[in-house]
Amino acid sequence: MTVRTLLPETSIPGIVGHPWSAKADKIQSVTGILLGCFLLAHLHFESSILLGKEAFYQVVQILEGGMFSETGHGFPVVTKVFSVFILIVVMLHAAVALRRFPAQLGQWRALRRHMNGINHKDSHAWFWQLVTGFILFFLAPVHVFTMITNPEIGPHLSAERVYHANAWLLYALLLPAVVIHAMIGLYRVAVKWGLTANRRGLRKIIKVLIIYLIVIGSLSLISYLIIGSDLALPVQPFVPE
Repeated sequence: MTVRTLLPETSIPGIVGHPWSAKADKIQSVTGILLGCFLLAHLHFESSILLGKEAFYQVVQILEGGMFSETGHGFPVVTKVFSVFILIVVMLHAAVALRRFPAQLGQWRALRRHMNGINHKDSHAWFWQLVTGFILFFLAPVHVFTMITNPEIGPHLSAERVYHANAWLLYALLLPAVVIHAMIGLYRVAVKWGLTANRRGLRKIIKVLIIYLIVIGSLSLISYLIIGSDLALPVQPFVPE
């Protein structure tokens, strides 16, 4: 018996077996892959701060289209527009994923019995994706909205947000939740759509990725805290030498 037999295909009455269910699965997979790949790139771009302020500054200018500016300085509106796009994808992903969320006490009890009675690794992975997805439902929009309303980023401005605005509290909770959710999601998509038959090997890769991404994300966060602690208010944008 798997978790899927214990939980309804959807919490919307009359939808089980409906063609919409198959379409929703595809939408959830596509948006999940997009967000997972974005996370991989995002954490690596952020980790450029570990190479120094100059390195992070140059990465930001490239991502914001600085090569198209006469001054070489990027356009913050690029970050704003892309953040709006990511927010739309997140909302779409959440909307189709919520249909699998246990909405009744009996469903939670069935899930608990299943988790305690059967040591099925994929079921445990699904459970942790469920828990982290619930956490992200509240935390992810806060982060994305911040980037929409205040798209200015850079070694000093980002450090100001992390240290002086106490955003590190949000990121400390968001980082492990989003990494675990995204990596397990990519694993489940690969298995669901038959991209691999070697589940054990793929699980090992996912575990390594989770540890690696949390480590580089944590080191980046620490770097912003150190930089921010040395900045006096009002913070001035970083200017390369």
